[in-house]
Amino acid sequence: MNPRMLPYMFILPVTLFLCLFFLYPFVLVAGQAFTTPAGISFDNFREVIAYWKFPVSLRNTLLLAVIVVPVQLALSLLMATMVNRMQAGRDLVLYVWTIPLGISDLAAGIVWLAIFEQSGFLNSLMVGVGLVDKPVALLGYQNPVLVFVAIAMAEIWRATAIMLVILVAGMGLIPKEYYEAAEVFGASPWKRFLKITLPMLRPSLQTALILRVVLAFEVFAVVVALGGSLYPVLMSQIYSYQFDLQNSSAAAALALIVLAISIVFTLVILRVLRVPKGATI
Repeated sequence: MNPRMLPYMFILPVTLFLCLFFLYPFVLVAGQAFTTPAGISFDNFREVIAYWKFPVSLRNTLLLAVIVVPVQLALSLLMATMVNRMQAGRDLVLYVWTIPLGISDLAAGIVWLAIFEQSGFLNSLMVGVGLVDKPVALLGYQNPVLVFVAIAMAEIWRATAIMLVILVAGMGLIPKEYYEAAEVFGASPWKRFLKITLPMLRPSLQTALILRVVLAFEVFAVVVALGGSLYPVLMSQIYSYQFDLQNSSAAAALALIVLAISIVFTLVILRVLRVPKGATI
């Protein structure tokens, strides 16, 4: 075998996998989105955008992403810095913090539902300390802000570890000599973080933010478990089109809209956090 062909042989299985389970289904979905009984048109997209729930779902999805992702970024940076400085127990702490990664989205939603529901922990605590006389419906339509807070807290708890793992790995690649030199010249810990950690961590930040933002637009099970129909998001609308309304073409069109939004935000992140040539994650 020609040695020049060896790298291509290694990536061949991955390429075939992506073509079979990503590109081929994507082509089918795209074709379905643009196909109507009258032929190829944008009618499915017009129908989806004209539906009264679309702006509400888009607003809710964007609001959730705008609130949750920055909080997760700040928490993951803080947690990664703490883990990176630990001399003992580092692996144990990192393991405990990443436990939510092993829990499915729906299971995480049910865990937080057990906290906020009328017979849940939070109501029991409030009754126990005398804040209320009897359990109240915290996640009812009367409390839309609390529904949002519950969903945001569940998402922060469930998915912060995704960014944490990436940032811990990135911090581990920063040469210690940089910190030692900065300390010799009298740089404070905060200045070392701003001048060394953040610039050197840019490739990892880029990867973590892109992954988390894309997943933020795909939030579904946690929202359904905690908010149900009280907090519609884009993915719940796709589910409704596909299974409740039996309109696969509209579901495909909305899926492509979500993909387009994800691509736009990905390009913005790539632009803002451009990685210099030769940098590693």
